[in-house]
Amino acid sequence: MPASRETLLEELRAYVPADERERAMRDRFVTFVAAHADAFDRELRVGHVTASAWIVDPARERVLLTHHRKLGKWLQLGGHADGDPDLRRAALREAREESGLRSLRFVTPAIYDVDVHPIPARPGEPAHEHFDVRFALAADPGEPLVVSGESRALAWVSLAQLDGYGVDESVLRLARKTGTLGG
Repeated sequence: MPASRETLLEELRAYVPADERERAMRDRFVTFVAAHADAFDRELRVGHVTASAWIVDPARERVLLTHHRKLGKWLQLGGHADGDPDLRRAALREAREESGLRSLRFVTPAIYDVDVHPIPARPGEPAHEHFDVRFALAADPGEPLVVSGESRALAWVSLAQLDGYGVDESVLRLARKTGTLGG
């Protein structure tokens, strides 16, 4: 079935959150997408759907993080859907653009995580929210990385050392789920 707003709503409704906080975000996400036919367009000023990639090494011991240029913190890779309701394609596109990795593959096609988070106002852009769908991908950590203009740096980080990178709770939630990923 081709990706669409309706298929995303079906997937979100079927998605089983990890905890009550993620359940509340999932419910807000469903309400938002149901209310906005243009939910995938970044021109929707109140917020929009984004897609992220939680990129792990084959051993599931390290994750690739980007030090986001505009937000000034370490995060998973990802970005705007730019009108594309195929969020898997958007997550893969963003991961490739932001890392240079070509060995990327989905660990599972299922939604891995959902998150709703505020984006601060910047010149010409009001504060808004990102309704982020996250997918788990794997890549070869030996492959060369290419830092894009959206990042200050890229790093393969041991899951045990994430606290040292000052990551937020949503990244820690992604890390806690990593043990559930199959081969």
